[in-house]
Amino acid sequence: MEQTYQYAWILPFVPLPVPMLIGMGLLLFPTATKNLRRMWAFPSILLLSIVMVFSTNLSIQQINSSSIYQYVWSWTVDNDFSFEFGYLIDPLTSIMLLLITTVGIMVLIYSDNYMAQKFEFLLDFLLDQSQLQHCHHIVLSCRCHV
Repeated sequence: MEQTYQYAWILPFVPLPVPMLIGMGLLLFPTATKNLRRMWAFPSILLLSIVMVFSTNLSIQQINSSSIYQYVWSWTVDNDFSFEFGYLIDPLTSIMLLLITTVGIMVLIYSDNYMAQKFEFLLDFLLDQSQLQHCHHIVLSCRCHV
């Protein structure tokens, strides 16, 4: 159980390779990337489904134990300044992780089917994924102590 909490910071980064590859493909090979636009939906939805499975596991563990887990890294420590970056897993965080991933999967499936006929489909799909990444990073907490 402790290991699940310890590696929960990886969850927002799991779906990140797909939008990065789409963005690089649009910059380097725009015609080929746009021609293969429907192909990009499957790995994106698959990776987000993996995140949803782990978020569900995390939520079930949180409901059963109802403990709070906080992990903090100190990046810079000076005499009177320290910058700490970390995450907090409590019942609200675990519910939000599950909610964001479930809604994100629904949005990606809907946008794949709805915008399949649009020529700008890939750009819209990339924007949906980047907004989803921002929602995942909201769960992480960043603190600065002076």
